[in-house]
Amino acid sequence: MDGKVFKVKVLHGPNLNLLGHREPEIYGTLTLTQINEALHDAAQSLNVQLSVFQSNHEGALVDEIQHSAAFDGVLINPAAYTHTSVAIRDALLAVGLPFVEVHLSDVDNRESFRKHSYLSDVAVAVCKGKKEQSYTEGLQKLVEHLKNEV
Repeated sequence: MDGKVFKVKVLHGPNLNLLGHREPEIYGTLTLTQINEALHDAAQSLNVQLSVFQSNHEGALVDEIQHSAAFDGVLINPAAYTHTSVAIRDALLAVGLPFVEVHLSDVDNRESFRKHSYLSDVAVAVCKGKKEQSYTEGLQKLVEHLKNEV
């Protein structure tokens, strides 16, 4: 581990607190706590400090984004807000931090309403369909992007 220590805000959207029980055939069997532990392990090897937040409330996620000035980037699974939230998009654009959008499932191969994301076109990258590995891949892509910005 050498170089700058990057600070990354991890945001988990609605219903992700139910992981491990919620539709395991789609989302896998790991709990959110287990995903966060895997992310912390990956972060250590990437020289990254993580701050993790989950909420079922759109406004709480917007507030958390707005208070992210001390961070270098954001890793976000907006969950259902992917397809509905202009507010989350606007908050991410307003703070000007690079972000990676992640999804446990392959949203492009699910219901038609899940194919549209309000975030993908302004994200550094989108990682989806690899269950919990979507998060670690997303963190790696965000760190690669941050290193290229330095």
